[in-house]
Amino acid sequence: MFPVFLLLMEQITTSLAISSYHTNSRHRPTLVFLHDSLGCIELWRDVPQQLAEASECNLLVYDRQGYGQSPAFPEAYTRDNTYLEKEADVLDQLLAARGISDAILFGHSDGASIALIAAAKYPDRIKGVISEAAHIFVEEETLAGVREAVLAYRTTNLRERLQRYHGAKTEALFSAWTDTWLSDSYRSWSITSFLPQIHCPVLVIQGTEDEYGTLAQVEGIVNGVQGPVQSFLMPAVGHTPHKEATEIVLERSAAFIRQCAERLY
Repeated sequence: MFPVFLLLMEQITTSLAISSYHTNSRHRPTLVFLHDSLGCIELWRDVPQQLAEASECNLLVYDRQGYGQSPAFPEAYTRDNTYLEKEADVLDQLLAARGISDAILFGHSDGASIALIAAAKYPDRIKGVISEAAHIFVEEETLAGVREAVLAYRTTNLRERLQRYHGAKTEALFSAWTDTWLSDSYRSWSITSFLPQIHCPVLVIQGTEDEYGTLAQVEGIVNGVQGPVQSFLMPAVGHTPHKEATEIVLERSAAFIRQCAERLY
């Protein structure tokens, strides 16, 4: 992975950990990677770099506030049902600060939900979306997966493994994720109303054995967006296809990115 540095975001009065790469080729889009609810730059491993090199694209990867090497959540931090929408707004501010108007987003889990919202709200900057294991509404399967994660956090070394990447922020980010998703008020959460506003190309990647969601999520995205859409279902793969079947995901994603680039330039 490329060096990580902090970019001061005056619009949101904080700074974010950024890792970036620029190709020598002109007129190439920028891939932006959006991590999941427990992720960060480092946990992507070398997937972003491999995909950027394979597709000859620029690259931007960042830690959202509260994750990885970015600053911690503010004191008395709470989430409501619009927290992913707010993260899409932060993404737009980040792209504006970097002068990026040709982004192709690769989002995983929560990051994929953020990518879809951003594509709906900011079509002038977002030119394509790779949605991996996105959530567009709450399913019982999702809640069951979160409950299992809570149990693992209490009874296994999951806490220690997360601390390697998030340090003292681990407890806060884990609680923010689980408390939000398991709250009664979150049962009604949905981003399906954003989907008809998406006109850029979308690639939907989902493992058939995803422990956090069913294929109803894929069907909802495919039927909801208005632009070109492809679905790519991966048999015997769970919630993290880019880790479980890296080469296949890279190959399919690179082909999709090339199609997007042809539309742009």
